[in-house]
Formats: sequence, structure tokens, C-alpha cells
Amino acid sequence: MHTSRMRGRRCHANGLARRDKLTKAMDLAPLEGKRVLITGGTGSLGKVLLHRLLSGSAGAVAKIIVFSRDEAKQHALRVEYLHRGAATDEIIYQNFARLLEFRIGDVRDFHAVAAALRGADVVFNAAALKQVPTCEYFPFEAVSTNIYGPENIVRAIRDLHLPVETVIGISTDKAVLPVNVMGMTKSIQERIFARANLDLPDTRFALVRYGNVLASRGSVIPLFHEQIRAGGPVTITDWRMTRFLLDLNEAVDVVLAATAGANPGETYIPRVPAALIADVAKCLIGDRQIKTVATGIRPGEKLHECLVSAEEAVRTIQRGAYYVIAPILPELRRPEAMTGPLLETEYLSSGDVMTVEETRALLVERRLMVEDRPQMEGEFLR
Repeated sequence: MHTSRMRGRRCHANGLARRDKLTKAMDLAPLEGKRVLITGGTGSLGKVLLHRLLSGSAGAVAKIIVFSRDEAKQHALRVEYLHRGAATDEIIYQNFARLLEFRIGDVRDFHAVAAALRGADVVFNAAALKQVPTCEYFPFEAVSTNIYGPENIVRAIRDLHLPVETVIGISTDKAVLPVNVMGMTKSIQERIFARANLDLPDTRFALVRYGNVLASRGSVIPLFHEQIRAGGPVTITDWRMTRFLLDLNEAVDVVLAATAGANPGETYIPRVPAALIADVAKCLIGDRQIKTVATGIRPGEKLHECLVSAEEAVRTIQRGAYYVIAPILPELRRPEAMTGPLLETEYLSSGDVMTVEETRALLVERRLMVEDRPQMEGEFLR
């Protein structure tokens, strides 16, 4: 029995050593020569991530597999790339024609997941049910996608002995001290992927977690734009509500940073500005004679976003532009990797709110004012 335990420990240590070597090689071009699978690849994050990978900025990938259950979105995405013709798009068009593969399937279906994983080196799990009220009314649908989906990925790699190198799980602020079904299921996803590192020492499982995405379809800014153009009123849920603000490109930055630098079981958190939603509405309305009314918090909605809880803060450090949470499982913790300054307190959107002037400057910089008529990307419903 003791010999068996020692052999198991040696195998685990060898697996960790191989992953350390792999992570160092990925620092500059984390996806160089890799075959990448994006589950939920036709969603808002998946589409922006795909564009980034096709540009080659994260390394020259060998293959990109877009896995989703929506054939209409896959067709629209294929047509969109086929019609790219501008000189600045040339490299992306050529890479699309050479590298991209579409697969119809659902993360709930083990066999579809297993087939998509064959040959993949890196997996980004962006497939999820994300809309908070929908998950409240259909909780088991959220369980099926947000919990069974990640478990299918782990099971396929484990049971079929697939040589996947890295899996990055996409999570949300709502997984922190969850009060809604969406957050509860995403919190379980985090634990499923973290725990998988113990069973699969040759595969590195890490996570990213972020909050509200600026200008995504169904989010607050396009709603405010529509209400302002209609003459009002502009509706906010609560005058005190605050949110972290980042755009989809910044969300992709977090994913790629975790791919390049995360140790097994770590969670990467972006350090981003926060604002009062009432101030966002005020800046967008400007001098227009439009009223703002409070309608009350939706089912399962939080007053403030929290990206790191007080309990997690004691194992959270600053690493470059990110906060990094060490795994909750002691077997996965690496004291030598947690050398930066500790966060020491929870990371709440209410903790360091921008002034009205700073909020307006951010909206102007990102070209999100009503007169800019920005393109709202994807379906990242919050």
C-alpha cells in the first residue's frame, strides 16, 4: 500500500513538473502550434476569442475548433469570415480558411464533447447559460449546461486518456457567495475543474472570473441607448447598484493571461474600474431631458459585484495586471507561486467607484456614448 502511494505521488509530481515546463514555454506565445477547442464558440466571448486567435497575436495556432449547438450562429460566423476583404483583415481571412473547423454539439452530450476533444491541446469552456432570471426560472437547465458540461469535459479527458494540456474554465462574479442559480452552477464548475487537477496531473485546469461586459447585447449600455433614443425613461434597478466595467477584448486578455501563466487550480481576476449604474445612465443621457426611474432588483440579482470574497482574499495575490486566487484544495497550492502582495480584503465593485467624470471619460474612450452608435457584440446577458 505504501509503495502504491509513493508511486502515485511520484506520478503526480512528474505531471506537475511537465506542466511547469509547458507553462514556461507558453509565456510568450501561449498557443503557438496548439490545437484549440472553444466550447460555446459562437457566443460573444467565443467570437472575440476566435478573432484574437486568428490574428496570431497569441501564437500561430495549428487548429481552432468552434463547438456549439447553434447551427445558425455557426453559419453566420462562417459567412462573416468568408466576406472579409479589407487589407487589414487579410491575415485573419487566410487563417480562417486554413485553420477553422466548426462542430455542432452540446456540452451536455458526453459523446459530442468526447469527439470534439480528440486532438485538442487547449480547451476554453465558454459554453454556459448566463442570463440570471432565465436560470432562476429554469434551474435544472442551468445545472445541465454549467455543471454537467464541465464534468463531461473532465470525464472525457480522464476516461478516454486524452492528451489535453490545458483547460480554462470561464466563470463569473456571480460564482462568489452566490445568491442565484447562475452563480451557484458556475461556482460548482470552478470546483469541478479545480478538483480535476488531482485526477489528471498531465492536464492543467485553471479558471478566469470576471463581471459585467461593456456593450454586450442584453447588457445595460445597449438597453440605455435604446431607451434614450426612444425618449425615455431610462430604467435602472437600484440607485446604489455598482458594476465592474470591462470590454470583451479585456475579457479575452484575462483568458490568455491565465493560459500563459496560471498554475493548476488558480483563478485569474482582472483588476478593472467600477461605476455606479446610475452614473452610467447620467453620462449617457447628457443634456437630454429624459427621466431616470428605479424599477427594483431582478430575481437573483446582486446590488454589487464581488470578484473575490473575504474568504478568498487571504489566498489572493497581485500578479501583474491581475489578482490570482490560489486553489482551495491544499494539495494544489504552491507557496512559491504566491509571492506577490496579498489582497487581504474582498474585491467589490462598491469598493473604489469612479466619479461621474471618470465614468464619462471611460465611456467616451470606449466609444460607447449614444452618438457613437457602437456595435453591440454577442449575447453575454448579465
